[in-house]
Amino acid sequence: MSTLDGRTALVTGGSRGIGAAIATRLAAEGANVALTYTSAADRAASVATAIEGLGRKSLAIQADSADPAALTAAVDQAAEALGGLDILVNNAGIFPTASIEEVTVEQIDRTFAIHVRAVFVATQAALRHMGEGGRILTIGSNLAERVPWPGLSLYSASKSALLGLTRGLARDLGPRDIAAVLVQPGSTDTDMNPADGEHAGGQREVSAYGEFMKAGDIAATVAHLAGDAGRFLTGSAVTIDSGTNA
Repeated sequence: MSTLDGRTALVTGGSRGIGAAIATRLAAEGANVALTYTSAADRAASVATAIEGLGRKSLAIQADSADPAALTAAVDQAAEALGGLDILVNNAGIFPTASIEEVTVEQIDRTFAIHVRAVFVATQAALRHMGEGGRILTIGSNLAERVPWPGLSLYSASKSALLGLTRGLARDLGPRDIAAVLVQPGSTDTDMNPADGEHAGGQREVSAYGEFMKAGDIAATVAHLAGDAGRFLTGSAVTIDSGTNA
């Protein structure tokens, strides 16, 4: 028996990178998995097809996480299609970089809308469908706790807010036996931050291992937290960053 047999999950931003790896790993562990995407319909469909190839139910739902109504509707649609919701993975994100003088109000609003407000909104919607043993797992960043380079003030600020939110959720949801955990990845080889990209060398230099992680490394941690072994980690931040913040 797989560790997540019979459970249902929704992964926001699940069409590529870390989100896609998480969605397929949860399915490999036995869960039926829905995912949201903003614009890459073909990639989202490919992830859903891969999940179905594992013998699980899946669907891809178009929803911009910056749109509260669309995000709430996506959560409800996922729960209806899968017969409930046991695991919510708040993964959707963007990576704005600019000096503090160059950041616009529009960039601030969109970044916090996707990284913070969306987590709040999706969690509220998911809780209407979630019973005991549920999981609220949010993907943050190791850059919330250490900022080695300039240009990251907006991104790091938005990711830092997730720690307080996760700790608050743990207190709110503990009586319902629902755990909330923040996962903080470091440099991971994805389209958003490729291991052969322009800034990859500097990231390797501050890593204890001197290398990027794979999306599957993050997915493995999320799958562990989603299972029974992750119950008592609620309110915690789990940093998996190849030792960058050591």
